[in-house]
Formats: sequence, structure tokens, C-alpha cells
Amino acid sequence: MRSCTNRSQTFLSALIVTAILLSGCSSPDTGPKVTTAEIDEVTNRALENLVFIEGSTFMLGDVGVLKGRPYTVLDDNNKPPVKVSLDNYSISKYETTWGDFMVYLRDVNRAKDYTLEAGFDWARILPTTANDDPLSPNYYKKPVWSPNYQEAAGYCAWLAEKTGHPFALPTEAQWEFAARNRGQDVPYATDNGTKHNDTYLQRPKQYIDPSIPPSGNMLSHSSTIKERRPVGSYPPSPLGLYDMSGNVAEWTQDWYDENAYRHIDSHNPHGPEKPMNPDKPKKVVRDWAGRGDHFGGGGTVFVRGGEPVTSPSNGFRCVVNQGTPVE
Repeated sequence: MRSCTNRSQTFLSALIVTAILLSGCSSPDTGPKVTTAEIDEVTNRALENLVFIEGSTFMLGDVGVLKGRPYTVLDDNNKPPVKVSLDNYSISKYETTWGDFMVYLRDVNRAKDYTLEAGFDWARILPTTANDDPLSPNYYKKPVWSPNYQEAAGYCAWLAEKTGHPFALPTEAQWEFAARNRGQDVPYATDNGTKHNDTYLQRPKQYIDPSIPPSGNMLSHSSTIKERRPVGSYPPSPLGLYDMSGNVAEWTQDWYDENAYRHIDSHNPHGPEKPMNPDKPKKVVRDWAGRGDHFGGGGTVFVRGGEPVTSPSNGFRCVVNQGTPVE
């Protein structure tokens, strides 16, 4: 009888220990688990939205100085322009949207990391979420503000894992080559290379109405207003790309070096191998028109700047690094 009692106590103890271990391993509830159908929808859309870019040789940087009329008069980090060549690649025609990005965060179980409860203060200004309200800054078709560089790069890596294609963030050279219609001398990545700004945000903040239809061919206004248009709201560039001027600024994979063009590789340049300041690592961000109005040519496709990898104020798009179109 005593033996049976001992065995029962041992079994009960084991159950208690198991319960404790399981409770310690469990994750907070982050809502419905992402479905295979949702993942398939995002990955299929990512493949369908790719635009094939035939590589070539071009002058990277402010080519205006070659004519004595620089496009950017307040920046020297893009001068003098340098000759580089790129292999073929494909790039997304759209900036990554809130809807697609949130499927990724839910799938990797990190949506919970970007909440006020988790200490992500940016969520006070713009929650990391997506919804079906066209009037909301978090409308699922509007471009995402990635909470940091790592999640932007992580999204592209996630696409690579799910599809088997080499998705990644674009290099700075790939981004500019595509924005300039394969290296053409144009200041804006619009349908005609010129800027006709949407009047949407040109009013006191309290009178901004998201229901107003788009106008012009790009959106570049106050960086303090966390509102943008759904991707594809304006005419595409001649290559079929949208919002490479305006809407949101975009991460690239290059470490930022203001003097990078002085010692950049001539073939498929990737920028420095490591951050210039390990204590304050920065990545190159392009399309500063996506941050709002700028003086001295600061909204043109030639502008480059460095952003801390923790910055929550940038969007992104992905590329596929293979020499043939993705079928």
C-alpha cells in the first residue's frame, strides 16, 4: 500500500514539474496564429510584384555635377559620381505594406515585441498593426514603417525562406539604378522624371482628409504627419515601379559611410563591410522625399543618408538577386 502511495506521489510530482516547465515555455497570446493561406497569399504576391531589371554600367551619385549643375547642393556624400556596374536583378514594384509585414511578424512570433506593453514607445505614435480602414495610417495597403532595420531585412529573408528565391533588401546601387530607370539622368522616380506633389497633406493637420483622391505623381510632405497613400496610388515609373520618390523613405542593406563613393567597388557594390561606428551603426536610407519636403534638391533620387538601425521611421522593398526573371 505504501509502495502505491509513493508511486502516486512521484507521478503527481512529475505532473507538477511538467506543468511548471510548460508554463515557463509558453508564449503570450498574440492573437490568431497566422495561416498557411495567409503566408501563401503574401509570398505569391511578392513574386508577382517583381520587376526584372537588366543590369548595366552607370554613374552612381549626383550626375548633375558633371554638367556643372548638381541636383543636391547641400550634400557632398554623393559626389563625385562613380562608375559602377550591376548584374541583373528583380525588385518589388511596391513598397512593403502593413498587411504583408504583419503576416511576417505574426508568423515569426514577434508582433508582440512591438507593443507598448513590450516597451516599444513608437507604438504610442503609430502602432505596429494593420487594419481594413482606408482612412487609417495603418490601412493594410499603405506602406509599412518597419520598427527597425532588422525587421526590414528579416522580412526579405523570410520571403527567401518561404519561396526559395534569394530575396534581400536592395543595395544602395541597386536602389538608385532602379529609381533612375536603369541609371538615367532623372531627379525623380516618377512617371516623367519630374515632381508634381499631391496636395493631400498641404493643409493644416486637423483638416487632412484621407478620403481625398490622390493628385499629382508623388507624395512628399511633412515627416511629422504619420500618414501616407496606399501603394500604387500614383502613376508608375517607366520601369513599372511605384513610390521610389515619396510615400516613405526606404532601407537599403549598405552600411552608411559618407565617403563611400571614394572607395566603392566597381562591380555590384555593397558598401562597407562593417559599420563605421560600431557603437552607433547606421544603414543607408534612400528616397528622402519619403520623409517630407526638403531644400536644395533633398527630395531627389540622388540623396543618401545614414539612419540608426533602431530607427522606426522607414519603409522598404525587397529585391531578388538572380540573373533571370522570376517565374
